Amino acid sequence: MESILIVDDDFNLCAILKEELIEVGYEADFVNTGDDAFPYLEKHNVDLILLDLKMPGKDGFDVLRELNEKKIKVKVIVLTAYADVKGAIESARMGASDFINKPYDFDELLITIRKVLQKDI
Repeated sequence: MESILIVDDDFNLCAILKEELIEVGYEADFVNTGDDAFPYLEKHNVDLILLDLKMPGKDGFDVLRELNEKKIKVKVIVLTAYADVKGAIESARMGASDFINKPYDFDELLITIRKVLQKDI
């Protein structure tokens, strides 16, 4: 079973998205800060991260940068309400596989998740 970590400061969104992902057959969990992502990744195998860009403290770009610095091989989909072309290009340059706008349509998100999980890193 593939495992997804949601990294987003919106607790309610995380809780709902986690349940939606579990209902369709994924293992899913969440952390509410970029700082909490790395201790989680040290203890758990994760196939995909759904990553918010705008968070207090360590933001999504910081998380992408640290994933690269630590050479952590995990697929990332950026999920953000602050979508713009510059952010999409920058996140892709930093290793994100795709970019989804919030509020998201779960069916569209699911298609993107399945597509990204099928790709090689």
